[in-house]
Amino acid sequence: MFKQSAQHVASYYAQTYPGTIPLRPTLQEGLDTGVLIIGAGFSGLHTALRLALAGQRVTLLEASRVAWAASGRNGGQALLGWSCDMQPLEKALGVDRARYLWQSMCWAASEMRELPERHGFDVDYRPGSLWTAVLPRRVEMLREAQREAAEKWGYDELQVIERDALPEWIDSPRYQAALYDPQGAHLNPLKLAQGLAAAFEAAGGRLFEQTRVLDYRETSNGFVARTEHGEVRSDVLVLACNAYIDKLDRQLSRRLLPVGSYQVATAPLDPALAHSLLPRNSCVIDNQFVPDYFRLTPDHRLLFGGGCTYLGGIPKDVAAATRPVLERAFPQLRGVAIEYAWGGHLDCSLRRTPDIGRTGQRYWLQGFSGHGVLPTLAGARAVSDAILGDNQLLALYQGIDNGHFPGGDRLAAPLEAAAKAWYRLRDNL
Repeated sequence: MFKQSAQHVASYYAQTYPGTIPLRPTLQEGLDTGVLIIGAGFSGLHTALRLALAGQRVTLLEASRVAWAASGRNGGQALLGWSCDMQPLEKALGVDRARYLWQSMCWAASEMRELPERHGFDVDYRPGSLWTAVLPRRVEMLREAQREAAEKWGYDELQVIERDALPEWIDSPRYQAALYDPQGAHLNPLKLAQGLAAAFEAAGGRLFEQTRVLDYRETSNGFVARTEHGEVRSDVLVLACNAYIDKLDRQLSRRLLPVGSYQVATAPLDPALAHSLLPRNSCVIDNQFVPDYFRLTPDHRLLFGGGCTYLGGIPKDVAAATRPVLERAFPQLRGVAIEYAWGGHLDCSLRRTPDIGRTGQRYWLQGFSGHGVLPTLAGARAVSDAILGDNQLLALYQGIDNGHFPGGDRLAAPLEAAAKAWYRLRDNL
Protein backbone atom coordinates (compact mmCIF):
# COMPACT_ATOMS: atom_id res chain seq x y z
CA MET A 1 0.00 0.00 0.00
CA PHE A 2 1.04 3.61 -0.49
CA LYS A 3 3.25 5.03 2.23
CA GLN A 4 1.85 7.66 4.54
CA SER A 5 3.91 10.29 6.32
CA ALA A 6 3.70 12.84 9.09
CA GLN A 7 4.00 15.74 6.63
CA HIS A 8 1.40 17.03 4.22
CA VAL A 9 2.43 16.89 0.57
CA ALA A 10 3.57 20.20 -0.92
CA SER A 11 0.18 21.06 -2.39
CA TYR A 12 -1.10 24.57 -2.97
CA TYR A 13 -3.38 24.08 0.04
CA ALA A 14 -0.66 23.00 2.46
CA GLN A 15 1.91 25.53 1.27
CA THR A 16 -0.48 28.50 1.50
CA TYR A 17 -2.32 27.42 4.66
CA PRO A 18 -2.63 30.45 6.97
CA GLY A 19 -0.27 29.97 9.90
CA THR A 20 0.85 26.50 10.94
CA ILE A 21 -1.27 23.44 10.20
CA PRO A 22 -2.37 22.21 13.65
CA LEU A 23 -0.55 19.18 15.02
CA ARG A 24 -2.58 16.83 17.22
CA PRO A 25 -1.11 14.42 19.77
CA THR A 26 -0.24 10.79 19.14
CA LEU A 27 -2.12 8.22 21.22
CA GLN A 28 0.26 6.98 23.92
CA GLU A 29 -2.03 4.74 26.01
CA GLY A 30 -5.11 2.58 25.90
CA LEU A 31 -8.56 4.09 26.25
CA ASP A 32 -12.27 3.33 26.15
CA THR A 33 -14.74 5.18 23.95
CA GLY A 34 -18.28 4.90 22.72
CA VAL A 35 -17.51 5.31 19.00
CA LEU A 36 -14.11 4.77 17.42
CA ILE A 37 -13.60 6.27 13.96
CA ILE A 38 -10.50 5.33 11.98
CA GLY A 39 -9.50 7.90 9.37
CA ALA A 40 -9.55 11.71 9.64
CA GLY A 41 -10.56 12.58 6.11
CA PHE A 42 -13.90 14.15 5.21
CA SER A 43 -16.02 11.05 5.85
CA GLY A 44 -14.47 10.41 9.27
CA LEU A 45 -14.47 14.07 10.29
CA HIS A 46 -18.10 14.70 9.30
CA THR A 47 -19.26 11.52 11.06
CA ALA A 48 -17.23 12.35 14.17
CA LEU A 49 -18.54 15.91 14.40
CA ARG A 50 -22.18 14.91 13.97
CA LEU A 51 -21.90 12.23 16.65
CA ALA A 52 -20.01 14.46 19.09
CA LEU A 53 -22.63 17.19 18.71
CA ALA A 54 -25.26 14.53 19.50
CA GLY A 55 -23.54 13.80 22.81
CA GLN A 56 -21.68 10.62 21.87
CA ARG A 57 -18.22 9.79 23.24
CA VAL A 58 -16.17 9.77 20.05
CA THR A 59 -12.48 9.09 19.40
CA LEU A 60 -10.95 9.70 15.97
CA LEU A 61 -7.61 8.08 15.03
CA GLU A 62 -5.55 9.14 12.01
CA ALA A 63 -2.49 7.22 10.81
CA SER A 64 -0.90 10.39 9.41
CA ARG A 65 -2.32 13.93 9.70
CA VAL A 66 -5.85 15.30 9.42
CA ALA A 67 -6.80 15.31 5.71
CA TRP A 68 -3.34 14.08 4.74
CA ALA A 69 -4.76 12.12 1.79
CA ALA A 70 -7.43 12.97 -0.81
CA SER A 71 -9.54 15.10 1.54
CA GLY A 72 -6.76 17.66 1.95
CA ARG A 73 -5.46 17.83 -1.61
CA ASN A 74 -8.42 17.41 -4.00
CA GLY A 75 -9.81 19.84 -6.55
CA GLY A 76 -12.12 21.47 -4.02
CA GLN A 77 -15.25 21.10 -6.15
CA ALA A 78 -18.43 20.60 -4.10
CA LEU A 79 -20.64 19.09 -6.82
CA LEU A 80 -24.11 17.66 -6.29
CA GLY A 81 -24.30 13.99 -7.11
CA TRP A 82 -22.03 10.97 -7.13
CA SER A 83 -19.23 9.89 -9.47
CA CYS A 84 -21.54 7.28 -11.01
CA ASP A 85 -24.35 9.79 -11.75
CA MET A 86 -27.90 8.71 -10.93
CA GLN A 87 -28.53 5.83 -13.35
CA PRO A 88 -26.86 3.04 -11.31
CA LEU A 89 -28.55 4.31 -8.16
CA GLU A 90 -31.96 4.32 -9.87
CA LYS A 91 -31.33 0.80 -11.17
CA ALA A 92 -30.42 -0.45 -7.70
CA LEU A 93 -33.06 1.41 -5.69
CA GLY A 94 -35.90 2.42 -8.01
CA VAL A 95 -36.95 5.98 -8.74
CA ASP A 96 -38.58 6.82 -5.40
CA ARG A 97 -35.74 5.57 -3.21
CA ALA A 98 -33.11 7.10 -5.49
CA ARG A 99 -34.98 10.41 -5.29
CA TYR A 100 -34.76 10.26 -1.49
CA LEU A 101 -31.00 9.70 -1.78
CA TRP A 102 -30.77 12.68 -4.15
CA GLN A 103 -32.61 14.82 -1.63
CA SER A 104 -29.95 13.93 0.93
CA MET A 105 -27.36 15.23 -1.54
CA CYS A 106 -29.25 18.52 -1.82
CA TRP A 107 -29.21 18.66 1.98
CA ALA A 108 -25.43 18.16 1.89
CA ALA A 109 -25.02 21.10 -0.51
CA SER A 110 -27.03 23.34 1.79
CA GLU A 111 -25.21 22.07 4.88
CA MET A 112 -21.84 22.72 3.26
CA ARG A 113 -22.75 26.38 2.82
CA GLU A 114 -23.91 26.78 6.40
CA LEU A 115 -21.60 24.51 8.40
CA PRO A 116 -18.40 26.64 8.34
CA GLU A 117 -20.25 29.77 9.45
CA ARG A 118 -22.04 27.81 12.17
CA HIS A 119 -18.73 26.66 13.63
CA GLY A 120 -16.74 29.81 12.96
CA PHE A 121 -14.22 28.88 10.29
CA ASP A 122 -13.60 29.90 6.67
CA VAL A 123 -13.23 27.60 3.65
CA ASP A 124 -13.06 30.15 0.79
CA TYR A 125 -16.53 29.05 -0.28
CA ARG A 126 -17.57 30.24 -3.76
CA PRO A 127 -20.94 29.23 -5.30
CA GLY A 128 -21.53 27.88 -8.80
CA SER A 129 -20.37 24.90 -10.86
CA LEU A 130 -20.33 24.11 -14.58
CA TRP A 131 -20.47 20.69 -16.24
CA THR A 132 -19.17 21.14 -19.77
CA ALA A 133 -19.22 19.22 -23.07
CA VAL A 134 -16.03 19.00 -25.09
CA LEU A 135 -17.52 16.94 -27.93
CA PRO A 136 -20.55 18.17 -29.92
CA ARG A 137 -22.19 14.76 -29.57
CA ARG A 138 -22.14 15.13 -25.80
CA VAL A 139 -24.02 18.42 -25.68
CA GLU A 140 -27.27 16.47 -25.65
CA MET A 141 -26.03 14.69 -22.53
CA LEU A 142 -26.22 18.03 -20.72
CA ARG A 143 -29.78 18.66 -21.87
CA GLU A 144 -30.83 15.15 -20.87
CA ALA A 145 -29.30 15.65 -17.44
CA GLN A 146 -31.27 18.88 -17.01
CA ARG A 147 -34.55 17.21 -18.01
CA GLU A 148 -33.96 14.15 -15.86
CA ALA A 149 -33.04 16.23 -12.82
CA ALA A 150 -36.29 18.17 -13.06
CA GLU A 151 -38.60 15.31 -14.00
CA LYS A 152 -37.20 12.45 -11.91
CA TRP A 153 -35.42 14.05 -9.01
CA GLY A 154 -37.43 17.24 -8.56
CA TYR A 155 -34.34 19.41 -9.06
CA ASP A 156 -35.01 22.35 -11.38
CA GLU A 157 -31.96 24.48 -10.59
CA LEU A 158 -29.90 23.47 -13.65
CA GLN A 159 -29.41 25.86 -16.58
CA VAL A 160 -28.04 24.92 -20.01
CA ILE A 161 -25.48 27.44 -21.32
CA GLU A 162 -25.32 27.26 -25.11
CA ARG A 163 -22.08 27.80 -26.99
CA ASP A 164 -22.77 31.38 -28.01
CA ALA A 165 -23.18 32.36 -24.34
CA LEU A 166 -20.19 30.39 -23.03
CA PRO A 167 -17.68 33.28 -23.19
CA GLU A 168 -19.63 34.89 -20.36
CA TRP A 169 -18.69 31.85 -18.25
CA ILE A 170 -15.46 30.32 -19.70
CA ASP A 171 -12.97 31.98 -22.04
CA SER A 172 -11.92 28.77 -23.79
CA PRO A 173 -12.45 27.47 -27.34
CA ARG A 174 -12.57 23.87 -26.12
CA TYR A 175 -16.14 23.70 -24.85
CA GLN A 176 -19.40 23.30 -26.78
CA ALA A 177 -21.94 23.95 -24.01
CA ALA A 178 -22.29 23.75 -20.26
CA LEU A 179 -24.77 22.93 -17.53
CA TYR A 180 -24.75 25.43 -14.67
CA ASP A 181 -25.67 24.42 -11.12
CA PRO A 182 -26.01 27.35 -8.70
CA GLN A 183 -26.02 24.95 -5.74
CA GLY A 184 -22.59 23.54 -6.66
CA ALA A 185 -19.56 25.34 -5.29
CA HIS A 186 -15.81 25.28 -4.80
CA LEU A 187 -13.76 25.66 -1.64
CA ASN A 188 -10.43 25.00 0.06
CA PRO A 189 -10.58 21.35 1.18
CA LEU A 190 -7.72 21.52 3.69
CA LYS A 191 -9.32 24.51 5.44
CA LEU A 192 -12.60 22.59 5.52
CA ALA A 193 -10.98 19.52 7.08
CA GLN A 194 -9.09 21.51 9.69
CA GLY A 195 -12.24 23.45 10.54
CA LEU A 196 -14.18 20.22 11.01
CA ALA A 197 -11.41 18.83 13.23
CA ALA A 198 -11.41 21.92 15.44
CA ALA A 199 -15.22 21.88 15.69
CA PHE A 200 -15.12 18.18 16.64
CA GLU A 201 -12.61 18.85 19.42
CA ALA A 202 -14.67 21.81 20.64
CA ALA A 203 -17.67 19.46 20.86
CA GLY A 204 -15.73 17.16 23.20
CA GLY A 205 -14.27 14.68 20.70
CA ARG A 206 -10.79 13.23 21.01
CA LEU A 207 -8.53 13.30 17.95
CA PHE A 208 -5.13 11.63 17.65
CA GLU A 209 -2.79 11.95 14.67
CA GLN A 210 0.15 9.71 13.68
CA THR A 211 -1.70 6.85 15.34
CA ARG A 212 -1.92 3.92 12.97
CA VAL A 213 -4.39 1.18 13.77
CA LEU A 214 -2.54 -2.08 13.20
CA ASP A 215 -5.61 -4.32 13.39
CA TYR A 216 -8.96 -4.64 15.09
CA ARG A 217 -11.12 -7.44 16.42
CA GLU A 218 -14.72 -7.77 17.47
CA THR A 219 -15.46 -9.01 20.97
CA SER A 220 -18.58 -9.80 22.94
CA ASN A 221 -18.45 -6.23 24.30
CA GLY A 222 -17.71 -4.32 21.13
CA PHE A 223 -14.40 -3.76 19.32
CA VAL A 224 -10.73 -3.56 20.20
CA ALA A 225 -8.39 -1.68 17.88
CA ARG A 226 -4.65 -2.15 18.39
CA THR A 227 -2.21 0.72 17.87
CA GLU A 228 1.53 0.88 18.49
CA HIS A 229 1.07 2.31 21.97
CA GLY A 230 -2.19 0.93 23.24
CA GLU A 231 -5.58 -0.58 22.54
CA VAL A 232 -8.79 1.39 22.02
CA ARG A 233 -12.00 -0.32 23.13
CA SER A 234 -15.29 0.88 21.65
CA ASP A 235 -18.94 -0.04 21.39
CA VAL A 236 -19.11 1.10 17.74
CA LEU A 237 -16.45 1.06 15.01
CA VAL A 238 -16.45 3.27 11.90
CA LEU A 239 -13.93 2.60 9.14
CA ALA A 240 -13.33 5.78 7.12
CA CYS A 241 -9.96 4.91 5.59
CA ASN A 242 -10.97 5.04 1.92
CA ALA A 243 -7.98 4.35 -0.39
CA TYR A 244 -5.84 3.48 2.64
CA ILE A 245 -8.01 0.70 4.09
CA ASP A 246 -5.47 -1.86 2.80
CA LYS A 247 -4.70 -4.69 5.29
CA LEU A 248 -6.89 -3.27 8.04
CA ASP A 249 -9.94 -4.85 6.39
CA ARG A 250 -9.26 -7.11 3.43
CA GLN A 251 -12.92 -7.53 2.51
CA LEU A 252 -13.45 -3.80 2.20
CA SER A 253 -10.14 -3.23 0.42
CA ARG A 254 -11.10 -5.72 -2.31
CA ARG A 255 -13.98 -3.39 -3.21
CA LEU A 256 -11.63 -0.48 -3.93
CA LEU A 257 -8.97 0.36 -6.46
CA PRO A 258 -6.56 3.14 -5.38
CA VAL A 259 -6.24 5.44 -8.39
CA GLY A 260 -3.54 8.08 -8.79
CA SER A 261 -4.71 11.61 -9.52
CA TYR A 262 -2.83 14.89 -9.84
CA GLN A 263 -3.20 18.62 -10.44
CA VAL A 264 -1.35 21.94 -10.53
CA ALA A 265 -1.75 25.54 -9.44
CA THR A 266 -0.33 28.33 -11.56
CA ALA A 267 1.50 31.35 -10.24
CA PRO A 268 -0.88 34.19 -9.35
CA LEU A 269 -2.35 35.64 -12.53
CA ASP A 270 -3.10 39.26 -13.21
CA PRO A 271 -6.56 39.70 -11.61
CA ALA A 272 -8.04 40.94 -14.89
CA LEU A 273 -6.70 37.88 -16.74
CA ALA A 274 -7.98 35.53 -14.03
CA HIS A 275 -11.42 37.14 -14.20
CA SER A 276 -11.48 36.83 -17.99
CA LEU A 277 -10.84 33.07 -17.80
CA LEU A 278 -13.85 32.40 -15.59
CA PRO A 279 -15.90 35.61 -15.47
CA ARG A 280 -18.47 34.24 -13.00
CA ASN A 281 -15.93 32.33 -10.90
CA SER A 282 -17.67 28.97 -11.23
CA CYS A 283 -15.68 25.77 -10.96
CA VAL A 284 -15.66 23.59 -14.09
CA ILE A 285 -15.54 19.88 -14.87
CA ASP A 286 -16.13 18.34 -18.29
CA ASN A 287 -18.09 15.23 -19.28
CA GLN A 288 -15.24 13.25 -20.82
CA PHE A 289 -14.64 9.77 -19.39
CA VAL A 290 -11.43 11.09 -17.81
CA PRO A 291 -12.47 14.68 -17.11
CA ASP A 292 -10.47 17.85 -16.78
CA TYR A 293 -11.47 20.15 -13.93
CA PHE A 294 -10.38 23.62 -12.90
CA ARG A 295 -11.23 26.68 -10.86
CA LEU A 296 -9.79 29.96 -9.66
CA THR A 297 -8.36 30.39 -6.18
CA PRO A 298 -8.89 33.54 -4.07
CA ASP A 299 -5.33 34.66 -4.89
CA HIS A 300 -6.05 34.50 -8.66
CA ARG A 301 -4.34 31.23 -9.55
CA LEU A 302 -5.81 28.66 -11.89
CA LEU A 303 -6.01 25.28 -10.18
CA PHE A 304 -6.16 22.63 -12.91
CA GLY A 305 -6.34 18.84 -12.74
CA GLY A 306 -7.70 15.76 -14.40
CA GLY A 307 -4.86 13.34 -14.96
CA CYS A 308 -5.24 9.91 -13.39
CA THR A 309 -3.36 6.62 -13.39
CA TYR A 310 -5.20 3.37 -12.75
CA LEU A 311 -1.91 1.59 -12.06
CA GLY A 312 -1.56 3.81 -8.98
CA GLY A 313 1.55 5.80 -9.81
CA ILE A 314 1.96 9.56 -10.09
CA PRO A 315 4.05 11.18 -12.86
CA LYS A 316 7.54 12.18 -11.73
CA ASP A 317 6.94 15.62 -13.23
CA VAL A 318 3.29 16.46 -12.60
CA ALA A 319 3.67 19.99 -13.98
CA ALA A 320 5.07 18.74 -17.28
CA ALA A 321 2.34 16.10 -17.56
CA THR A 322 -0.42 18.61 -16.89
CA ARG A 323 0.81 21.64 -18.84
CA PRO A 324 -0.30 20.46 -22.33
CA VAL A 325 -3.81 19.75 -21.03
CA LEU A 326 -4.04 23.11 -19.28
CA GLU A 327 -2.85 24.95 -22.36
CA ARG A 328 -5.28 23.00 -24.55
CA ALA A 329 -8.12 24.42 -22.45
CA PHE A 330 -6.62 27.90 -22.18
CA PRO A 331 -4.22 28.68 -25.05
CA GLN A 332 -3.82 32.20 -23.66
CA LEU A 333 -1.94 30.66 -20.69
CA ARG A 334 0.76 29.05 -22.86
CA GLY A 335 4.01 29.16 -20.90
CA VAL A 336 2.32 30.22 -17.65
CA ALA A 337 4.41 29.57 -14.55
CA ILE A 338 3.26 26.60 -12.48
CA GLU A 339 4.15 27.02 -8.81
CA TYR A 340 2.57 23.93 -7.25
CA ALA A 341 2.13 20.42 -8.59
CA TRP A 342 0.99 17.44 -6.52
CA GLY A 343 -0.91 14.18 -6.59
CA GLY A 344 -2.48 11.53 -4.43
CA HIS A 345 -4.75 8.52 -4.44
CA LEU A 346 -8.52 8.25 -4.46
CA ASP A 347 -10.79 5.30 -3.73
CA CYS A 348 -12.57 4.02 -6.84
CA SER A 349 -15.30 1.42 -6.44
CA LEU A 350 -16.07 -1.06 -9.21
CA ARG A 351 -19.11 0.85 -10.56
CA ARG A 352 -18.12 4.25 -9.11
CA THR A 353 -21.03 3.89 -6.67
CA PRO A 354 -20.65 4.87 -2.99
CA ASP A 355 -19.83 1.96 -0.68
CA ILE A 356 -21.41 2.83 2.66
CA GLY A 357 -22.84 0.27 5.04
CA ARG A 358 -22.77 -1.69 8.25
CA THR A 359 -22.58 -5.15 9.73
CA GLY A 360 -23.79 -5.04 13.33
CA GLN A 361 -22.03 -2.10 14.98
CA ARG A 362 -19.22 -1.95 12.40
CA TYR A 363 -19.77 0.80 9.81
CA TRP A 364 -17.79 1.95 6.78
CA LEU A 365 -17.68 4.79 4.24
CA GLN A 366 -15.65 4.50 1.03
CA GLY A 367 -15.82 4.32 -2.77
CA PHE A 368 -16.32 8.03 -3.47
CA SER A 369 -14.36 7.58 -6.70
CA GLY A 370 -12.92 11.06 -7.02
CA HIS A 371 -16.16 12.88 -6.24
CA GLY A 372 -16.24 13.19 -2.48
CA VAL A 373 -16.62 16.72 -1.13
CA LEU A 374 -20.42 16.56 -0.84
CA PRO A 375 -20.92 12.76 -0.99
CA THR A 376 -18.78 12.25 2.12
CA LEU A 377 -21.05 14.63 4.03
CA ALA A 378 -24.18 12.89 2.75
CA GLY A 379 -22.68 9.51 3.66
CA ALA A 380 -21.64 10.71 7.11
CA ARG A 381 -25.20 11.78 7.77
CA ALA A 382 -26.42 8.28 6.89
CA VAL A 383 -23.87 6.57 9.15
CA SER A 384 -24.25 8.96 12.09
CA ASP A 385 -28.05 8.78 11.89
CA ALA A 386 -27.85 4.97 11.95
CA ILE A 387 -25.56 4.97 14.97
CA LEU A 388 -28.08 7.25 16.69
CA GLY A 389 -30.95 4.90 15.82
CA ASP A 390 -32.30 6.01 12.42
CA ASN A 391 -31.27 3.55 9.69
CA GLN A 392 -33.45 4.99 6.89
CA LEU A 393 -30.72 6.63 4.82
CA LEU A 394 -28.11 3.98 5.44
CA ALA A 395 -30.52 1.30 4.24
CA LEU A 396 -30.56 3.03 0.84
CA TYR A 397 -26.79 2.85 0.52
CA GLN A 398 -26.89 -0.79 1.55
CA GLY A 399 -29.25 -1.43 -1.35
CA ILE A 400 -26.41 -0.61 -3.77
CA ASP A 401 -24.34 -3.62 -4.83
CA ASN A 402 -20.62 -2.91 -4.63
CA GLY A 403 -18.77 -5.96 -5.84
CA HIS A 404 -15.12 -6.91 -5.62
CA PHE A 405 -12.73 -5.97 -8.39
CA PRO A 406 -12.14 -9.01 -10.62
CA GLY A 407 -8.78 -10.71 -10.49
CA GLY A 408 -7.76 -9.59 -7.02
CA ASP A 409 -5.00 -7.11 -6.28
CA ARG A 410 -2.77 -8.15 -9.20
CA LEU A 411 -5.25 -7.95 -12.07
CA ALA A 412 -7.67 -5.21 -11.02
CA ALA A 413 -5.39 -2.27 -11.84
CA PRO A 414 -4.25 -3.51 -15.30
CA LEU A 415 -7.85 -4.30 -16.27
CA GLU A 416 -9.00 -0.87 -15.17
CA ALA A 417 -6.07 0.77 -16.96
CA ALA A 418 -7.00 -1.01 -20.19
CA ALA A 419 -10.63 0.06 -19.84
CA LYS A 420 -9.57 3.63 -19.16
CA ALA A 421 -7.37 3.64 -22.28
CA TRP A 422 -10.31 2.44 -24.38
CA TYR A 423 -12.68 5.10 -23.05
CA ARG A 424 -10.07 7.81 -23.44
CA LEU A 425 -9.69 6.73 -27.06
CA ARG A 426 -13.45 7.06 -27.50
CA ASP A 427 -13.26 10.55 -25.99
CA ASN A 428 -10.92 11.57 -28.79
CA LEU A 429 -12.74 9.97 -31.73
